[in-house]
Formats: sequence, C-alpha cells, structure tokens
Amino acid sequence: MEFAIVLVMILIVVAIVAIKFSEDEVSFPFMRKTQLFSPVEHQFLDMIERAVGNEFRVMCRVRLTDVLSLRRNTNKKMAKSALIKATGKQLDYVLVSKTDMTPVLALDLVHNMGPEGHKTKRDFFVTGALDSAGIPHARIKARHGYKIEDIRACIEAKLVPLRRQQGKLPLAPEPTNSSLFTPSKRPTRPVRSSRQVAA
Repeated sequence: MEFAIVLVMILIVVAIVAIKFSEDEVSFPFMRKTQLFSPVEHQFLDMIERAVGNEFRVMCRVRLTDVLSLRRNTNKKMAKSALIKATGKQLDYVLVSKTDMTPVLALDLVHNMGPEGHKTKRDFFVTGALDSAGIPHARIKARHGYKIEDIRACIEAKLVPLRRQQGKLPLAPEPTNSSLFTPSKRPTRPVRSSRQVAA
C-alpha cells in the first residue's frame, strides 16, 4: 500500500515537471522592437521616397527570390544551384511600378558602421542575377550630406533604359549644329589605317 502511494506521488511530480517543461517550450519569449529600421536605414528610406515622389512604391528588405524567378527549361541542376545561392539574399530597397508592382530598380545601402559593416563587398551573384533579369542594381554608400537631388540623379542614371522605353529620353543624341560642335575628348593614340601600305 505504501509503495502504491509513493508511486502515485512520483507520477504526480513527473507529470508536474513535464507540464512545466512543455509550457516553457511553447511560450513566446518575444517583445516588440523599438524601431523597424536603424536610423541610417530610416533616413535613407525617407530620402528615396522623396527622390522618387509619387512615381514608384518603395519596398524594403525584399528577398531576391521574391523579385526573380527561374527561366523556363532551365537545367534542373543549374536551377537548384541558383536557388540555393539566391536563398537568404536580401535587397535593402526595391522600387516597383505603382500600376502593376513590377520591380524596376534594386537599391542596396552600403555602410561601414559596426564591426563588419553592411554590404561593403559587392555580391557578384546578386548583381549578375538582377542584370540577367533586366533589373538595374544600384549600391549607394551611406554618408552625411546627401541631398535629395543626389539620390534622384543616382536613381535616374540607373533608369535610363526604362526612360527610353517610356519615350522620356531620346534614343540618340539630338543633332547639333556642326559648326558649334566641338568634341569633348580627342583620340589618345593614332588610328591605324586598314589599307595596306604599298611596298
């Protein structure tokens, strides 16, 4: 009889301990962050939004795989390798069309703050993947003193193909009066003639 009571007591203790451990495993040890972006990221986001105005939406922290998809008929081995490399890659900001949410430009913020910095080394896989998909990629170094015009000029320099497609830029330079035209750069070496010299 005493053995049965001791056994029941042990089972109760084991059950209480098991319940306590299971509660710890399913508890949610989280708290709200004080801010979603670092001060540098927030300031840069504000500058981008002011630079692009109402033309584009600015999306933040976008996964590379959200912007790109594999081409049809891609070799399975190559596709798997590319997806493995793309997984975990993230773009700081992506400009998308307001009408259909098409990605237009990827922007990465580069800064040396902190022990390892942020995207200080160019990721050639990201740049190559975006380039193959026809999405321009701009890397802008964080520094004090940027003006909205500086950011706008950098963005517009990357959007030249899109502007030509929209008909907002001429396909070729406008013809100028030949008497007023002076080349800005002279040849640095003589140009060899393609004709053979007579012996």
